[in-house]
Amino acid sequence: MMALKNLMLLSATACAFACPGAQEDVRDSRVRTFVYPKRIVWQTSGQNPDGGWHMRAKSEKTEKLLERKFGQVCEGPFGSACGTKLINKGEPAGVLLDFGREIHGGVSLGMSPGGTPGARLRLRFGESVSETMSTIGDGKHASNDHAMRDFELSVPYFGSIEIGNTGFRFLRIDLVTGGEVGFEFIRAVSLMRPMKAIGAFRSSDERLNRVFETAVRTVHLCCQDYLWDGIKRDRLVWMGDTHPETMAILNVFGAASILPESLDYMAATTPTDRWMHGMPTYTLWWIRNLAEWYRYTGDADYVRRHADYLEKTFDHVLSGMKDGEWRAGNFLDWPTKHNGEAAWAGTQGLALVTARETAFLANVAGRTALADKARALEAELAKLRPDPHGAKSAAAMLALSGLRDPKEMFSQVLGQNGHDGVSTFYGYYMIEAMSAAGENQRALDTVRDYWGAMLDVGATSFWEDFKLAWTNGCFRIDEMPVAGKKDIHGDYGEFCYPGFRHSLCHGWAGGPASWCINHVLGIRPLDVGCRRIEVRPFLGDLEWAEGSMALPDGSSVNVKLRKLPDGKTDVKISSPDWVEIAK
Repeated sequence: MMALKNLMLLSATACAFACPGAQEDVRDSRVRTFVYPKRIVWQTSGQNPDGGWHMRAKSEKTEKLLERKFGQVCEGPFGSACGTKLINKGEPAGVLLDFGREIHGGVSLGMSPGGTPGARLRLRFGESVSETMSTIGDGKHASNDHAMRDFELSVPYFGSIEIGNTGFRFLRIDLVTGGEVGFEFIRAVSLMRPMKAIGAFRSSDERLNRVFETAVRTVHLCCQDYLWDGIKRDRLVWMGDTHPETMAILNVFGAASILPESLDYMAATTPTDRWMHGMPTYTLWWIRNLAEWYRYTGDADYVRRHADYLEKTFDHVLSGMKDGEWRAGNFLDWPTKHNGEAAWAGTQGLALVTARETAFLANVAGRTALADKARALEAELAKLRPDPHGAKSAAAMLALSGLRDPKEMFSQVLGQNGHDGVSTFYGYYMIEAMSAAGENQRALDTVRDYWGAMLDVGATSFWEDFKLAWTNGCFRIDEMPVAGKKDIHGDYGEFCYPGFRHSLCHGWAGGPASWCINHVLGIRPLDVGCRRIEVRPFLGDLEWAEGSMALPDGSSVNVKLRKLPDGKTDVKISSPDWVEIAK
C-alpha cells in the first residue's frame, strides 16, 4: 500500500498549498495536449445567393486548418503567409471547426504575417454546433456564466495567442474588423489529469462498449483542479454529483488523488454547522463519499484525520431531523423538483444510508459516541416506509437503502413506462436498484437505450440531463440547425440548465462505467481495501465480455466471460496473490 500512502501525502501537501497565506508555487496537476480540428462544419463563402462574387466576407484555404502543424509562426518560408485567411470587406468572415470530441481547455491561434494591424476576432465555443452558432441574448440562454464562450479579442501580428478555459467541441471564429487575417494553425489546448485507466470493459456489443468508453471519458474530463460536476457549467465540487463519479473513478482509475483532494477541499471550506453548497443533502453525500473512499482503499488514517470534522458535521445532520424524519432539505435530483413527496421519500433513504455509513466510519475512527448516535438515527429512519410517488429516482434510493424491497420498487415503479423517468444523475442508482432486484437484463437495456441514445445524436460525453423524447424530430449536436427540426441542445432543459446553459459533459452521468464492471463482469469488493472480491457475472444477451476492476495498489482483477453452447458462462479470473476471490 506504499503507493496509496504516497498519494495521501501528495493530497495533504496539495491541501496545504491551497490554504490562505501559503506562498509556495503550486504545480498544475493537469497536462496539456494539442488537438487539431477534424472537420470544417461551416464557413463564409463570399458568394451571393444569385451566384455573383462580392468578396464582402470570405474564408480561404480553410482545409489547411485540418493539417498537422509545427505550432510555430510561420510554418513556411520566413515571412510568408501560407495558411488560412479570413477576409472582411464589409461583413464578418468566419469558420466553424469541429475538434471531433468534447474537450476541456482553450485554443491556440497562430497568426500569419501580413494581416491587417489591430484585427479583432470573435470566438464562440460550443458543446454543440447550434450553441457555437448562437448569440448571447438570442432567447436560448447562451451566456458567459461560469466560463467565457462568446467574446472578442485582439490578435497579434505574426505571433500566437492562447485563450479560453471551458468545455467545448466546436469553435467558431469570425473576423469582425475590416481587412484580413491569416492563420498558420488553430488547435485546441486540452487540459486533463494524467490518470491511467486500470479498469476496463469490452463486450460483444459495440454500442455498450461505446457507452462505457464515453462514461469513462465524461468523468475523466471532469477531473480538473478538483472533481467537478461539469467542464462548462458549473465547474464546481458539487458533492451529490461526485458520488457517481467517485464510483466510476474507483473502479476504473483506482485510488486517484483527486478524490481525497476534493473531500479535503470541501471540509476545509465548509464549517461544520453549515450545509455543503447550502444544500443539506449534499452534506450527506460528503459522508457517503468518505465512506466509499475508505471502503475501497482501507486507509483508516485518512478517516481518523477527518474524525473530528465528521463528528461535528453529523451533529449538524441530526439537527435536520424532526418527528423521526429528515426535514432539513429534500433536494434529490432535478426531475423530482416538481414532485415534492417523491423528493421527500428519496431523501429519507439517502439519510438512512448516511447514518449507516457514519456508524461504519465512526467504528474505524474509534468514535464510540458517534457510532451510537449514527445507529440510533439509522434505527429511527428504518421505521419509515415512504411511497416513491411514481418517481424512479425515489424508488431507486428507497430500494438501495432497504426502506423498500427492490423487487417491489421494480414492479411498481422502476420497471414501468419503459425508460421514461430515467435521469443522467439518478440513472446510476436506478440501474443499481434494478440489479438489486435481480433485473440485470433490464438494467443492461437501460444502459444501451438511454445512454446510447445520446451517442445517436452525436454525443462524445454524457449530459447533465436527457430525456429520450427529446430525440424525436431533432437534429444532431454535430449538425448545423435544420429548419423544422428541434434543437436538442437549445430547445430543452429547465431549472438551472435551460437551452445552451445545459452542460453536455456532466460527471454525474458516468454511472454505466462502474455498473458494467460491477454487474456485467460482476467484480465487486466484499471487504475493506478490496482484500476479498466476488465475481458474479451477468452476460444476459451478450456473447462475451472481458475487462477489469482497478485495485487500490494500482493492479487489477481481470475477468473473461464467454457464453457456452449450453447457455452457461465460462469464467476466467486473474488477480494479485493478496486478493482472495470468494467462492
